[in-house]
Amino acid sequence: MVEHLTISERRACRYAGLSRTSYREPPRMNAATAELSARIVELAHERRRFGYRRIHDLLALEGNRVNHKRVWRLYKQANLSVRKRRKVKRPTGERQPLAASHHVN
Repeated sequence: MVEHLTISERRACRYAGLSRTSYREPPRMNAATAELSARIVELAHERRRFGYRRIHDLLALEGNRVNHKRVWRLYKQANLSVRKRRKVKRPTGERQPLAASHHVN
């Protein structure tokens, strides 16, 4: 808002109902969240075809009760994504019937 409307930081924070300190300082990650994020990255590298949903299921099996939206947020913050599968090249053209053999096996 400050950059787009060219109003002061104080006024923009007052309109948004936000303290100026929280506007300036980015939120810090606590130790539990950092540990969870590291585990998500570890699982994603172990199982490259697993997305955030299946990683959430693996965490639940390990006993980590965590919200799926939190797993999604940490998954995206770590710039993780499921590797795309290659497309199968299909042959072009029409299928030709096999030529009938004139001889017996």
